[in-house]
Amino acid sequence: MKTIYLDCFSGISGNMLIGAFLDAGLPYDYLKNQLEKIISPDEYSLIMKPTNKKGITATYFNVTLNTPQLHIRTLSDIQTIFTNSGLSQDIQHTSMEIFHNLAKAEAKIHGTSIEEIHFHEIGAVDAIIDIAGIAICLEYFNVKNIFVSNIYTGKGFVDCAHGQMPIPAPATAELLKNFTIKNGLAEKELVTPTGAAVLKTLAQEKSSYDDFSYDKIAYGAGSWDLSQPNVLRLYLKEFDSNPAVEDLLLLETNVDDMNPQVFNYISERLFKAGVLDVWITPIIMKKNRPGQMFSVLTAQKNYTAASEIIFRESTTLGLRISKIKRAALNRKIKLVSTAYGQIHCKIAYYNGKISNISAEYEDCRALAKKKNVPIREVQHEALRIAYYLADNRK
Repeated sequence: MKTIYLDCFSGISGNMLIGAFLDAGLPYDYLKNQLEKIISPDEYSLIMKPTNKKGITATYFNVTLNTPQLHIRTLSDIQTIFTNSGLSQDIQHTSMEIFHNLAKAEAKIHGTSIEEIHFHEIGAVDAIIDIAGIAICLEYFNVKNIFVSNIYTGKGFVDCAHGQMPIPAPATAELLKNFTIKNGLAEKELVTPTGAAVLKTLAQEKSSYDDFSYDKIAYGAGSWDLSQPNVLRLYLKEFDSNPAVEDLLLLETNVDDMNPQVFNYISERLFKAGVLDVWITPIIMKKNRPGQMFSVLTAQKNYTAASEIIFRESTTLGLRISKIKRAALNRKIKLVSTAYGQIHCKIAYYNGKISNISAEYEDCRALAKKKNVPIREVQHEALRIAYYLADNRK
């Protein structure tokens, strides 16, 4: 397993990230063959070539379209394209997560739902190729963690399907919430919606190099020639087989005057905002009043959203905030097909070996109700197939 650090001193786009992975050693023919599983190669041509940007040798990747783009796709249309492709479940899952975040951002900006949003630029063939290509790269290198530096967005205005928009474009700005962004000097759109959606979906901020080591450096080139090197720098590190140590925040508050029914609602909102865990501990407070200690574990990038939910929805007047470290096993999600339906299973690894597999409860619950069978039968079937597939590396 590997971890990567993205140095976005000249922004990030889908084609720049794929170019960096190609520069890091991804076989071009492998990428080309995988992409042909989702979109017919008659519709597009791929460009890959070495280039030099202000003295830095980099790999340039891009997609050109061979036919006019007549489709304006919905999220459902894109889901169908991936479902009918020959790509692996992991690649499909990663790609659709990125597209879902794109749809969510666009829907918020345009005041509609993700089901109703119609994609223009990001629903085109080149965007599908970029997003699928990134997911292919991540699977090939078996990337576990993605860290990102401060993100330079550029400044000025950009022409979009809806007219002229400020940089960063509204959807891009929405996707980059809780990341540290800077304008820089270039009057260009350095961060595309696709690049921002990749960061939103997969990356966490790590602004310091102090505790980061790496085995390889690669560069993906952008299309423009700018005053600075227009490249995305990718640091790649073979991932330690020991549990990964993460820097997290622990938010805690003691409450004794709130309807306990509300805790579930607040927890649901917090998980939706991206926190890692929520729990409640019964305590005895001052004057011997029974109360609850409400604890939230979150990555630093989600602190603002999490604290806002707690202050708005609970009766607390303050939060205790602690910086903590967490050791977490390497894990990946597999979608397995059972006799009852498809179930997400979480596979955990220790020292390169499988240490545990768990079946997603909500998937099992929904299928048990639909098929009218005991939930334990659904869970056992999911685990049996997941262990079989893991043991046989399928």
